[in-house]
Amino acid sequence: MNTIRSSAMLALALLASSNVFATGNHAGGHGHDDEGNIGKPGVAAKATRTVNVDMSDTMRFTPADISVKQNETVRFLIRNSGALTHELVLGTEKELKEHYEVMKKNPEMKHADPNMVTLAPGKSGEIVWQFTKAGKVDFACLQPGHYDAGMKGAVNVTKAVAK
Repeated sequence: MNTIRSSAMLALALLASSNVFATGNHAGGHGHDDEGNIGKPGVAAKATRTVNVDMSDTMRFTPADISVKQNETVRFLIRNSGALTHELVLGTEKELKEHYEVMKKNPEMKHADPNMVTLAPGKSGEIVWQFTKAGKVDFACLQPGHYDAGMKGAVNVTKAVAK
């Protein structure tokens, strides 16, 4: 009986520590840390500008190419003007592809990460992000079929000029 109880407790502990739950919710676990290759969550009060992004059923973001400066904190105001659920997820191309494969297998998955927002039709949301490294940060909609249809874009982060 103790063996069964111990096994059950171990299984519950492993489940509790997992990033993906049977209920379809997850948070974190996308292969990047908060100060990784794509930057880190920003503080809204420190945002230097706002970028409006529209998501539509044409499987496109408008704009799909955004330019920012290294260390800039940007407030993205995101609107879903379509009739389908869409999301905007910031990440590296590798992270986005890996996450997309998980989403195709678990389309009911809900998200709670600061680098993403999932929006029902007609709804708006925001992401506040600080781009700490120069280079390219990708973004995409990872709803099943949307990424394959071309619903992706990029934030081009230009190197900060030393003073």
